[in-house]
Amino acid sequence: MTFLDVQNMRQVGTPELSTDGRWLLYTVSVPDWKEARRQSDIYVVSTERGVSSTRQLTYTKDKTETTPRWSRDGSFLVFAYDRDATPREATPGGSVAPRAVAAPNLPAGGAFAAAGGTAAGTQLYVMHPDGGEARKITDARDGVSTFAFSKDGKWLVYRSGRADEEQLYALSVSAIAGGDSLKPAQLTHQPTGVGLWQLAPDSRRIYFVTSDTVDKDERARFDKRFDVRVRNPEAPISSLWAVDLDGKQTSRLTRDTSYSVGNFTVSDDGKWIGFHGLSPNRYERNILEQNDNADLYLLDVATGKIERLTTNKDIAEGPVSFSPDGRYVAFSAPDDFQFMHLNKVYVRELGSRGGMFRKIGANFDGDVTVGWWSKDAKTIFFNEGIKATEQLCAVDVPSGEVRQLTHEKASLRAAQDPESGRLTITYSDPKTPQTLFTVSSMADIGDRGKWVQLTDANPWVRGSIELGDEEEITWKSRDGRMVGGVLLKPVGYQPGKRYPLIVAIHGGPAGADLLNFNGGYGSQVYAGAGYAVLMPNYRQSTNYGQRHKIESQGDYFTKGFDDIMTGVDYLIAQGIVDSTQMGALGWSAGGHYSDWILTHTNRFKAISTGAGTFNWISMYGESDTQRLRQWYLGDKLWYDDMEHWWRQSPAAYVKNAKTPTMIHVVDGDPRVPRPQSEELHMALKRLGVPTEFWVYPGNSHGIPDPRNQYLKSMGEMAWMDYWVRHSGKKFQWRDVLKSVEDAPNGRPTVSMSR
Repeated sequence: MTFLDVQNMRQVGTPELSTDGRWLLYTVSVPDWKEARRQSDIYVVSTERGVSSTRQLTYTKDKTETTPRWSRDGSFLVFAYDRDATPREATPGGSVAPRAVAAPNLPAGGAFAAAGGTAAGTQLYVMHPDGGEARKITDARDGVSTFAFSKDGKWLVYRSGRADEEQLYALSVSAIAGGDSLKPAQLTHQPTGVGLWQLAPDSRRIYFVTSDTVDKDERARFDKRFDVRVRNPEAPISSLWAVDLDGKQTSRLTRDTSYSVGNFTVSDDGKWIGFHGLSPNRYERNILEQNDNADLYLLDVATGKIERLTTNKDIAEGPVSFSPDGRYVAFSAPDDFQFMHLNKVYVRELGSRGGMFRKIGANFDGDVTVGWWSKDAKTIFFNEGIKATEQLCAVDVPSGEVRQLTHEKASLRAAQDPESGRLTITYSDPKTPQTLFTVSSMADIGDRGKWVQLTDANPWVRGSIELGDEEEITWKSRDGRMVGGVLLKPVGYQPGKRYPLIVAIHGGPAGADLLNFNGGYGSQVYAGAGYAVLMPNYRQSTNYGQRHKIESQGDYFTKGFDDIMTGVDYLIAQGIVDSTQMGALGWSAGGHYSDWILTHTNRFKAISTGAGTFNWISMYGESDTQRLRQWYLGDKLWYDDMEHWWRQSPAAYVKNAKTPTMIHVVDGDPRVPRPQSEELHMALKRLGVPTEFWVYPGNSHGIPDPRNQYLKSMGEMAWMDYWVRHSGKKFQWRDVLKSVEDAPNGRPTVSMSR
């Protein structure tokens, strides 16, 4: 396998079941190397006949079709198409500036977040599932951002307009189906625009969030190109409103100025709305931490009465969820409302029965969240990581007991369609790229023989490319604790032969490497080149219980470093690894650990660090998140205990650095900003340690475009080959350029037949 193979892998996304559960729409995307983005087309497949019934519905080379949605009767589909799109808010790094933060876990077919970076010119098109030419049904001057069908099947509602001025519009479904002339009805005329919105279950109204006030001077200065970016800018309070679909009358539902309404959920019977009330404090609205400074509220639609459900400052609760029978309200939150503890579910009855919330899932040493409810409201289903796998689990609402429903040596995530009851399963294992499956009911989820495969986006992987064998391993760390991770053996592995090693360290650190396809920064490419790859789930990782996740608080690196080093020692003792040929790499928290390894051991021959922290003190002020850093470093701020923060910084030990180190960072990274990498690079230069420093364009925490993702991988592997395996050949730009030049139209392709 090559890094070009990795970049050219076709990715499946946005699955959409028809209301009867018989058909599934989805997109398949491939890299558009010319435009440095991914381009997608739409496919349809029968859930009964499976992958053999797949049909491609759209065909474009330089444009993209996204978010396909079935009409309620399944007679046609609507999708977004950027045929005439141009970037709306281009930023200096070349990526698109987000306008709002997407709300998590909103129910399909109803709630949508304000879409970040919507492109002007994206319009809606209609198509029949049996094929034929797509027909344009919107001609919005500023394009369409989000859309949904009403549950009664009468309306297609969409949002359109300039940033922060978007309004809601409706098209008649009967007119769309009949091919009639279409004239959208404008539903809202909010001077501050419409943000989050959701159709009510009875299709009679739409709920939406809008700002209370608008700063016209703020808009005008951008129009006049005074486009300075203010850190933690002042922002108006946002409130919840409703608009009637028939009379187009709007009404305001919240008026409390002590919070801004965030994401919200409407109960199936339409009687209740649960929402996050976000802090209005401009310094408590960092993207990662906004829900840490929020609480949950419950609105009785009939009376307008609002009840505050939680009072947990610094604790992030999940969204409000309602049982299908309208009896219960629930949410997930850290156990006993302690920061960074594993999530449990809190549930109580609605209405006059009310009462205190009851914790369920307390005896399960993992996160318990609300995925979806059984129809009888006796069970809540959720996806959860179990060591190096992901499984579907269930918690019994009356007893609070958790049971594991699947037991695959893989990564899987399931979702149930609320109307048909059919489940879709997103699945990947060490030899299977991400693939969609389905089963007709919950009773069949644990029986792999009853799964129906729906997609096969990368058939060339199966049987025509050599892959290394991957397994979950465990070893004893320095303090006696058992630690786990994933080992990928080289292609053609021979017992008794020692191989060079790459230690690929995951980010987070609250994450985990899994038994899935080609994890660990392209691990199968390294396996194909003769490396063994260790992906350690060191202390602070998820999936191994609460103690494993939180016991390093106040001492960020020590236990995790010991876990990684003893994992390396284990592989050497097993006769798998050549201790004289080892390299380490990582991104984000993996970059933090790479920097710590660089300054604490010389046993590796090469290191590649991406978006890594060098100095926690300066990092605290530079990053877009502080509360999390504060917790990891011991919950005392750096100016209260500077020596403690400094002792946990790789910068304090940089004089120990000897290992050749390659450094990567995105120019406008908000999470681990570029100065952290600048500081490390300058120190290594002054110390005479061999180093290279690559800065990628963009404003994201990860490299945003496929060209530079490919470049980073190629440069990183060349660095490892040169220093770890002494290849004698340094990175050459021609190696990357030639792969592009040799391909038709400058677009590298992967042969389906190999």
